Amino acid sequence: MKRISIFGLGYVGLANGLLLSQNEKVKAYDIVSEKIDMLQKRQSPLEDNEIHEFMERSDLNVKFTKEFEETVFFGDYLIIATPTDYDEKKNYFNTSTVEDVIEKALAIRPDATFIIKSTVPVGYTEELKEKYGTENIIFSPEFLREGRALYDNLHPSRIIVGECSERGQEIANMFLENAHDKDVPVLLTHSTEAEAIKLFSNTYLALRVAYFNELDTYAESRGLNTKQIIEGVGLDPRIGTHYNNPSFGYGGYCLPKDTKQLRANYEDVPSNIISAIVEANTTRKDFIAEQILAKNPKVVGIYRLTMKSNSDNFRYSSIQGVMKRLKAKGIEVVVFEPTLDEDEFYHSKVIKNFDEFKKMSDVIVSNRFEPELQEVEEKVYTRDIFRRD
Repeated sequence: MKRISIFGLGYVGLANGLLLSQNEKVKAYDIVSEKIDMLQKRQSPLEDNEIHEFMERSDLNVKFTKEFEETVFFGDYLIIATPTDYDEKKNYFNTSTVEDVIEKALAIRPDATFIIKSTVPVGYTEELKEKYGTENIIFSPEFLREGRALYDNLHPSRIIVGECSERGQEIANMFLENAHDKDVPVLLTHSTEAEAIKLFSNTYLALRVAYFNELDTYAESRGLNTKQIIEGVGLDPRIGTHYNNPSFGYGGYCLPKDTKQLRANYEDVPSNIISAIVEANTTRKDFIAEQILAKNPKVVGIYRLTMKSNSDNFRYSSIQGVMKRLKAKGIEVVVFEPTLDEDEFYHSKVIKNFDEFKKMSDVIVSNRFEPELQEVEEKVYTRDIFRRD
């Protein structure tokens, strides 16, 4: 039984902590004290079915704490899952939260061994090892879906550890032993290759979203049936019928920042596709806004700010980009978002009553179609062709 310390309790950190607490001892820390208060009461701060279910279990060996130093001394491995974000001005990830944990932890415990789960630039781990004079920093990428983070840890597509060593294998085995699936591919790589795997994986997913969105843009512009075209294209087994439902653009925690970071890593390297993926997302939102404006609405209702069903994440949601474009054209925009307590969202009125929202909206814009929109379907503008995420 290993002793694991977790730093950062967003989707990645909390999902990893609960996963490992099945067979290891886990101590989990977050800088937000209100989040720890909730977790100590076994209340999840995140919308994730499996996380909710695990929080109700009494057999998990996990303790949530506000004590940083105590958490540093506890673990055989210190997992860092703090948020990193793409900095538009610097054209690079802001990784200060990762470095903050490492610097403070090393000052307390110089022999600490870190596993970075946060998304970082290509080459970052090697830079950190040189900067801090330690070989005990390992990168292991996560491939989690928002709202299904713990499920994806229990049933991983692959386990990748950025160290080709016995220690790397031990770390991989630890995650494998706590997964419900046991026939999971395990890959040990160098740290820089592991970082590249993460960014190239997410950029390919963004590419696929952008591709089917551009197909839909073409079909809608030409009066063609998008669904028929996508179904026919997808019957080629090399393409497949998955991850092909049009949307207002890719968004969420990972894809926007990871695509931009990969583009930044391509500096001085010949490329065309990566920049096109980033730019395609902007073009798609422009097109969606134009289609809505063509309906000449006085009031546009934004149905849900979240990225998809069963989510509480507004971060970089594509519908917000559409919303800003409509407001820039002088259109009154109102918002229906049950998870919002505020009366306004970016100077747009938040309507709490769904019936009132339906009545006052000339057009209802929804990235994903929900059953409660059925009775006003004639008002709804969506590109949710297959009525699924």
